[in-house]
Order: sequence, then C-alpha cells, then structure tokens
Amino acid sequence: MVKCTIRYWAAAKEAAGTAEESVDAATLADALDTARRLHPGDRFHRVLGMSSFLLDGNPVGHREHGGIPVTEGTVIEVLPPFAGG
Repeated sequence: MVKCTIRYWAAAKEAAGTAEESVDAATLADALDTARRLHPGDRFHRVLGMSSFLLDGNPVGHREHGGIPVTEGTVIEVLPPFAGG
C-alpha cells in the first residue's frame, strides 16, 4: 500500500464534501473502495459510478480498476459527467 491523492471535481466534489483526500492503496480499485467507505452516502456512490478517472493525467478508460497499480504520490482525478461544451 502506498499513499495517493484523490481529487474530486464538480458533482464528485460536492458529494464527497471535499476537493481532495489522501488514501492508502495498491490499485485504483483499492483507492476507490476506500473513498466509498469514507463517503458512504448513496449520492457519492452514484456519482462515482458514472465518473471517469485520470491517473497522473492519463485516462483510465475501460480498463479493470483492480489491474491498475498506483505508486507513491499518484494523483487520481474523479471526473463526473460535465454538461455543456
């Protein structure tokens, strides 16, 4: 397990009640599981479920989250769908 940062944007930030937090994780799945435990509300879980993710600025896409390792200092960006263009 390493320390990484999760940054929340837009509706994810509102649902989490914070813009960013540090978590210990070995994979993206671990980090997101920890976030779900820290923010047990239905709204947060819904927003997280429809969000896209960046790891250190790189899109995760449809890759399996359990197979994506994080390293010390990794920044995970949680990007809910945005309206507009």
